[in-house]
Amino acid sequence: MLKQAKASPDINNYLAYLFSNPSSIADLGLDGTHAARCAAAIMLKNNIKISYKTIPDMSKSYIRSTVLLGLQDPNPQIRNFAGNVITEVVRQGGIMGWPQILVELTSLVANEGGTVSPETQEGAMGALLKICEDNKRALDKEYQGQRPLTFLIPNILQFTSSQSAKIRANALACLNVFIPEKSKALLANIDSILLQLFQLSADPSNDVRKHVCRSFVHIADVSPEKIAPHMGGLVDYMVTQQRNPDDAELALDAAEFWMCVGEDNNLRAGLGPYLSKIVPVLLESMVYSEDDILRLEGETEDADEEDREQDIKPQFATAKGARLVTPSGTETPTSNTNGAVKPVTNGYAYEDDDEEEEGEIEEYEDDEEGGDPEEEWNLRKCSAAALDILASVFHGPVFEFTLPYLKDNLNHSEWPNREAAVLALGAIADGCMEFVVPHLPDLTPFLISMLGDKEPVVRKITCWSLGRYSAWASHLDAAGKQQYFEPMMDGILRRMLDKDKRVQEAAASAFANLEEKAQSNLSAYTPVIVQQFVNCFAQYKDRNMFILYDCVQTLAEHVPTDLKRPELVEILMPALIARWNKVSDQSREMFPLLECLSYVASALTDSFAPYAKPIFARCIHIIQQNLEDYWIAANYPAMDQPDKDFLVTSLDLLSAIIQVLDEKKGDELVATSQPNMFEMLAFCMKDNSNEVRQSAYALLGDCAIFVFPRLQPYLPSLLEILIDQLDLTEVLASGESSTYSVLNNACWSCGEIAMRQGAGMAPFVDQLLEKLATILFNAKVPESLNENAAIALGRMSIECPQQLAPHLASFAPSFIRSIHRVDWTDEKGQALKGFVQMILNNPEAMEHCLADFFVEIASAPLAFLGSPNNEGANKAIQN
Repeated sequence: MLKQAKASPDINNYLAYLFSNPSSIADLGLDGTHAARCAAAIMLKNNIKISYKTIPDMSKSYIRSTVLLGLQDPNPQIRNFAGNVITEVVRQGGIMGWPQILVELTSLVANEGGTVSPETQEGAMGALLKICEDNKRALDKEYQGQRPLTFLIPNILQFTSSQSAKIRANALACLNVFIPEKSKALLANIDSILLQLFQLSADPSNDVRKHVCRSFVHIADVSPEKIAPHMGGLVDYMVTQQRNPDDAELALDAAEFWMCVGEDNNLRAGLGPYLSKIVPVLLESMVYSEDDILRLEGETEDADEEDREQDIKPQFATAKGARLVTPSGTETPTSNTNGAVKPVTNGYAYEDDDEEEEGEIEEYEDDEEGGDPEEEWNLRKCSAAALDILASVFHGPVFEFTLPYLKDNLNHSEWPNREAAVLALGAIADGCMEFVVPHLPDLTPFLISMLGDKEPVVRKITCWSLGRYSAWASHLDAAGKQQYFEPMMDGILRRMLDKDKRVQEAAASAFANLEEKAQSNLSAYTPVIVQQFVNCFAQYKDRNMFILYDCVQTLAEHVPTDLKRPELVEILMPALIARWNKVSDQSREMFPLLECLSYVASALTDSFAPYAKPIFARCIHIIQQNLEDYWIAANYPAMDQPDKDFLVTSLDLLSAIIQVLDEKKGDELVATSQPNMFEMLAFCMKDNSNEVRQSAYALLGDCAIFVFPRLQPYLPSLLEILIDQLDLTEVLASGESSTYSVLNNACWSCGEIAMRQGAGMAPFVDQLLEKLATILFNAKVPESLNENAAIALGRMSIECPQQLAPHLASFAPSFIRSIHRVDWTDEKGQALKGFVQMILNNPEAMEHCLADFFVEIASAPLAFLGSPNNEGANKAIQN
């Protein structure tokens, strides 16, 4: 029956009527009527979302006229549903699909005739807020010469003076949608908005004051000059709001102000005179709340408990950096990691949000049993992050105001105070290191002793704080290392096998931080470290494996020579292989495991060979399965799209393995791969994901370097794909920065192929010249891309100068400009050798840039001038 009803052409009319007219189903009883209306609203919204274009115009008109009745309902849930339906109609039909809705809603909120009930006003304001949130850019576009936002902003500003606190709060929320967008309509009213904010700053409603705080934060970000004259009053206001004992969300919104202003070059200095007010409130806010204390004290040791699936955070493959030659002459990132940019571990206390969109705070969705409170962004973490920022700006003064707090609380009898003090000490580490160092000889042993605190949360934060000071300890002299660094390292390593999984995680994160800061200073301790990592592999549950992989790969990055010692390989690799055999091809744990193995392979070089064949074969299988799943999803929309991170990490590990094996072993792996690796590589080079293509072109270049005879038969088809990739048109249109990294890798791989294919590049030279020259000429692309294009073009001309020489005059100036920015490396030397060959074939082309060429050659090191390139250079100069 329900199926028949859904098939009826009048179903949406019926749902709209049912939702808006409770009397039609009054015989269901009060609860039944409400439930039916809610269900009707949800079904109507979903139908509009899925099939709006197929709904008849008469039905759309009926829905628009009827759903407004829902805003007048006395039940707030029904009003909310009405707002959802209205918003969905606008989202699907566009602003011009229902142009009068903005006027109708603002009229209801304004209630100029005095006939609209307060409930309807609030419902209309709620609907208006939803429309603003979902259509913020559409509302700022011109329609028939007018922008809806020009009409809306003055009305919304007027609504901030409503008698209803809910309307005032939602009106401010509307303004907060548009302030970050810096629209002209809003900036034209910025002074009026600021004046109204000051008037509302003492509003009795906490919700209103929350939005006032958010508005000040947004204005500080987009118009700092409007905030600066009022800094003193704003500091007092935010301090007061942050100390609100009844509303943690309001306090958090106030604390965000310090982070925003502290990161603004134009405003941060204005906080200096008020640090004596700001720092204490931040320190107060870093103590766990009473509810959190009760929750934490009720936790039990859980190291032996299996993790639930919802306990494990989603994992994503690390973003890959492009293969490029930097001005310093080094590849960035290192080729050993196939371009992987590995993030520094920040640790437990709070996390950087650099990878989030500007102003966006990472959110975790709660599962049905509730999310982990320790992973939520809250007042405590925000205050610690703000203290970190202020310490990095003001240094000594922040330490001066923090020191008394540390003295009073580091040895406090109550663990929440001890924990907050350790958090504060860690937060000021980077910014106040110079001032903390004289105290570290006393503080370090004290912190190490706190690693044995009976409260897991104290052990946890102590691990993080020690990690923040590990750079100091790891760079002491031999006696200093023995006294401070070794006990610090030993203490953190021991906590990696704590009975509490959260302490394990914090210790592993802190140790990864320590590895980043100590780097080669870890060399003497590698056997102890590896043995503890192996112990962790034996005891960790699924969740903490992720950070353990980070520890292993960071060690491999910084002490590769020590890690390849046979006795260490013999214990580390079995532990990794055991996990490798346990993790399924579909598990997201595969991402960090594959990345980890890439680093380990690069460190072990030939010692990795005994493990390479099955790992290589499995990567090939993962790529094949992902490509097949993608084809199925493309042809059967009901099927889920596969996760491309499986492709990225598998391609990167293939690259790492090919790099470290000797030519014979690498050739054998590629030759016996089933299915054929190069046939799958062609699909990856055409993938719609920038990250996949970036890794694919990195693998292509590595194959050119290490297994060229196996690659060569597939070059005609692969080079055609590469040439298409070098087209700048789509890249400039999309504006995605990650696409430039793809092009960098494509240029780099093109140069590597040209060095080995030689004269065999002739059939592709004309097409490549057109694409590479276009990149050379374009000043809007990153300089690194200009440089990679120049190097590829020069290397290609070593064996094909006759084809390129006739065009030399058109690109020579751009070539010299780009190559000049690159330090002298083999790649630059090879590119200039090819450039000289072109000059020999067309010396007249250098008429306008000969002096620049001489300057570049004159800057060459003796190693270059003494090479075979010298003959070509001399001939060019003589001509």
